[in-house]
Amino acid sequence: MTVMETVMNCVREHRTNKGITQEELAEAVGVSRQTIIAIEKGSYVPSVLLALKLATYFTLPVEKLFKI
Repeated sequence: MTVMETVMNCVREHRTNKGITQEELAEAVGVSRQTIIAIEKGSYVPSVLLALKLATYFTLPVEKLFKI
């Protein structure tokens, strides 16, 4: 039996608190706007590298931005 784990994130909250658009965040971390949309919706789990880039952008530890 396989159990799927869900990765929760608070990217949208931090992005809106910072007052930036999905496009601006995407450009800052080197991905498409569609990738940011998918991360915020929870339909895409970012790679470790992208998770670290997002955490660095928001000056947060990665475990504050993503949780299982």
